[in-house]
Amino acid sequence: MGEWNTVPELVRWSAERYADTEAVVEGRTRITYAELGARVERAAAACLASGVEAGDRVAVWAPNSLDWIVSALGAVTAGAVLVPLNTRFKGAEAADVLRRSGARLLFVTGTFLGTSYVASLRRAAGEAESGSPDGRGPLPALPDLEQVVVLSEDAPPDFRTWKDFLAGGEGVAELEVQDRADELEGRSVSDIIYTSGTTGRPKGAVITHEQTLRAYEIWAELAGLRTTDRYLIINPFFHTFGYKAGVIACLMRGATMIPQPVFNVDTALANIAAERVSVLPGPPTLHQSLLDHPSRDTHDLSALRLVVTGAAVVPLRLVERLRGELGVDTVLTAYGLSEASGIVTMCRRGDDPTVIASTSGRPIPGTEVRLTDASGAPVPTGTPGEVLVRGFNVMRGYYDDAAATSEVLSPDGWLSTGDVGVLDEAGNLRITDRIKDMFIVGGFNAYPAEIEQLLGVHPDVADVAVIGVPDPRLGEVAKAFVVRGPGSTLTSDDLIAWSRREMANYKVPRSVEFVGELPRNASGKVVKGVLRGRG
Repeated sequence: MGEWNTVPELVRWSAERYADTEAVVEGRTRITYAELGARVERAAAACLASGVEAGDRVAVWAPNSLDWIVSALGAVTAGAVLVPLNTRFKGAEAADVLRRSGARLLFVTGTFLGTSYVASLRRAAGEAESGSPDGRGPLPALPDLEQVVVLSEDAPPDFRTWKDFLAGGEGVAELEVQDRADELEGRSVSDIIYTSGTTGRPKGAVITHEQTLRAYEIWAELAGLRTTDRYLIINPFFHTFGYKAGVIACLMRGATMIPQPVFNVDTALANIAAERVSVLPGPPTLHQSLLDHPSRDTHDLSALRLVVTGAAVVPLRLVERLRGELGVDTVLTAYGLSEASGIVTMCRRGDDPTVIASTSGRPIPGTEVRLTDASGAPVPTGTPGEVLVRGFNVMRGYYDDAAATSEVLSPDGWLSTGDVGVLDEAGNLRITDRIKDMFIVGGFNAYPAEIEQLLGVHPDVADVAVIGVPDPRLGEVAKAFVVRGPGSTLTSDDLIAWSRREMANYKVPRSVEFVGELPRNASGKVVKGVLRGRG
């Protein structure tokens, strides 16, 4: 690993190593790595002054921003365990994670996308003029939560403003902050990442400092991230990929972070052009929408050189267009999940475009991947099986949930991912689906992602999702939800007829529903549960 064993050591090192390099750009605000380091120290001092102890859980519920970076890294520097909350959560969902994680301190955005997060949390966790009955905090239903800091200039009674919170740390000596940070070890817990919840109640994956640092040093190396890079971070910080492949990787390489709070194509294009953005990770839909934007050619996107993406379906045409139309030198695909520190496999620079488009690459150093059938027996190369992972990147377990942990972690360290995949002769992994999404058509296993990939080749299909629906004769059959391309007049009969020519009969959708857009969570994944409710 590098010259750091913990995240606070990395922050301090980057502040010295890249002192005068631009660290974060947010609107008119531009700060260097030295300034970022100073802001993080100040936030850590305020955490100490507010009573945060080593190992306490501190949550952040806010969109990508400089304040998110500073508050999160400040909490971790104070020895706390970071609990990022999904910005798509409603108040009750946020309150549930705060309750189950036992968070003592919450940093929350003011109003975002027209929603007052403070108000929604108050409604969910019980409003009280005088705070909780025991006097420990502002929300009666969350007795562990002692303080709520609003990342804005105004805060309601019982809550604190960001400015007031930071002022509280002015009496804390720099040495005291350093002593607290130095108490941490590589095996100390750095964060608890709650899963996105598309498959039920979110569970908290417990990850350590050394796991985080080792995984994203590998990521930065395989991706080829450079000090001169300018990185537009659209992936949400509450997601492993946004925080760790974004903030942590940039700290390692001294790259400039440009956080974007919500994905908007016009804003992204403007940012890429104005800030000479060179690195743009994100889901395939993000890159597709950039390529297809009608005013793309009016923006200078020539600085773009590195794209890292990942999904069960990455069209080869997308990889070719990124390289051909935008001149992106490096396009890589990767696969990961929160329970494995966000990274399991990754393509390598120099891989053939077909490998990059059709697989998620090979296991990263220090990890093993194997595929098994329903009985746990290994499956041959080229045969679908459940993806199992073992290595340094596998979580310590789900927070405060031994039963759920034992369901996915074997005594000898293998993590059952719940994903179905295929390994090729070279060891490249192709994710075909979630086990729970697979359905059986007349005795044949049908994998929605495989059908989606086939349908995605149709020139009039801009986006597609497939689910299994009941059928009296075959048990289940495919139903496709399709977003038409601009100006398309594609009909259900057209697409079904085309499908019969292009794929095995059991894979052919028996019905097609055209939609304006697919329901996605904040991580960009299609929420199949919503579609099943409509199916």
